[in-house]
Amino acid sequence: MAQEPNSELRDFLRSRRAKITPEEAGLAPQPGTRRVPGLRREEVAQLAGVSVDYYIRLERGRHLNVSASVLDAIARALRLNDLERAHLFRIAKPARTTRPRPLSPQRVRPGLRLLLDSLTDVPALVYGRRMDVLAANHLARALYTDFEALPARSRNMARLVFLDDHFRSLYADWEDAARGIVASLRLYAGRRPHDPALAELVGELSVQDADFRHWWAGHDVFRRTHGTKRFHHPVVGDLVLGYEAFSPADDPEQTLGVSTAEPGSPSAERLKLLAGWSRSPHHPAPAAQPDAPRP
Repeated sequence: MAQEPNSELRDFLRSRRAKITPEEAGLAPQPGTRRVPGLRREEVAQLAGVSVDYYIRLERGRHLNVSASVLDAIARALRLNDLERAHLFRIAKPARTTRPRPLSPQRVRPGLRLLLDSLTDVPALVYGRRMDVLAANHLARALYTDFEALPARSRNMARLVFLDDHFRSLYADWEDAARGIVASLRLYAGRRPHDPALAELVGELSVQDADFRHWWAGHDVFRRTHGTKRFHHPVVGDLVLGYEAFSPADDPEQTLGVSTAEPGSPSAERLKLLAGWSRSPHHPAPAAQPDAPRP
């Protein structure tokens, strides 16, 4: 029985090839008008030191039992960074499975939940596979939404960021945040290509949101473990928060994300106001309304 082409490998190689110019790859400029963006297939083959026919078959997703040395050469030719290179190796040799099956449910262990709840002055969440929100402390619920009040299926940051108007207005840099989520899901797809829940999520977002559909087709992969996020909260106004992300050594598919404000800054004062506001029984956390369809 013929093996199905590796579509993830095919699309990733094509997307990376389109993003690098001959000059960036160290090739001499050629006269005439180029009909394709980025490098041609034969140029990648030349830079990687493989035959054109071999590279074409590889980019078509044909399973060639490709060696690590060839993948290294292609990664160098396409100027992949370390994360993109690891992703290439992962999708070039996907795990073999007879049929997709659901993964076991994720649970936050008691010690990690205790740590989460002990962080009373900063927003903190635990993410799982596919950007599922597994747990959130009191201040994170005040900043984002009351995740526990949502149906379990809706406690997913990708669904919320793309399909909920509250989250679109909450992020001052919405596009940056949304593209980061897409890139994280792409990385996860490389690790878990047969996860049916991921396929359902990607299908839903692709149908309902044009931005997601476009960025998913771009095959960008990156992981943000720290940085800055800007929010426009409906109660306390503008917030500039740093964030750090950590994964337990024994469970890399869970991530603790913590947001902080610079001491003495307006954001720190507003974060204190948010904490006080959220403790009032008359002021519930902002309500999210996921699953609203988008073009």
